[in-house]
Amino acid sequence: MKPPAAEEQQQLQQVTQEQGERNVAMAVCVQLAGRAIIRVVSRCEEAQDNCNLDLSECQLMQVPDAVYHLMRNTELKSCDLSGNVITKIPPKFAVKFSLITELNLSNNTMSKLPEELAELQELEKLDISHNSFIALPTVCLRIPHLKRLVATNNAIVDLDVEKLRYAAQLEYLDLRSNPLTAKLHEQLTRLQEELPKLRIELTPRQLEEWEDLTI
Repeated sequence: MKPPAAEEQQQLQQVTQEQGERNVAMAVCVQLAGRAIIRVVSRCEEAQDNCNLDLSECQLMQVPDAVYHLMRNTELKSCDLSGNVITKIPPKFAVKFSLITELNLSNNTMSKLPEELAELQELEKLDISHNSFIALPTVCLRIPHLKRLVATNNAIVDLDVEKLRYAAQLEYLDLRSNPLTAKLHEQLTRLQEELPKLRIELTPRQLEEWEDLTI
């Protein structure tokens, strides 16, 4: 059995070591956060010159309020928020960046979009691929001049086909790598035949065993 003093010394050393490890971890986190902030500010400054805001791969969980402030006197034409961990876009996004023609939200963790995106009067291209949508957001079909919508690699099983039919400006819709139901897949295939101006990309549907008469 160890003497009380020796045991207390060992416990103290263990606590000191753990505290040191926590301090190192905290310092690393602060350093990484600092780099991310510097990256965001730098890219905002670039956007003030070229009107194209690229905040991809910036470790963002949301669009920082500071970004809206830095961009307040810039008429952005495009915004790239891909490759972050953003869960939602705030309603004010459409007000602050009302003139953008391209918006890339791919490779995030979003499952819905604000209805205010329909106010993006100039938006022509929208990419929401590689997110967590289980239904195609109907707001996408109400963006007045949207021509190209990419929604691949989500969990989409539902969309409003009738609203899609009347999305007058839409020319291209990519729904590949989504678990669309057999009924929806068939409806979209028929719609493609009815509306030749609209190109719909679908992953070829795998027949269920009961459907495959060759088995």
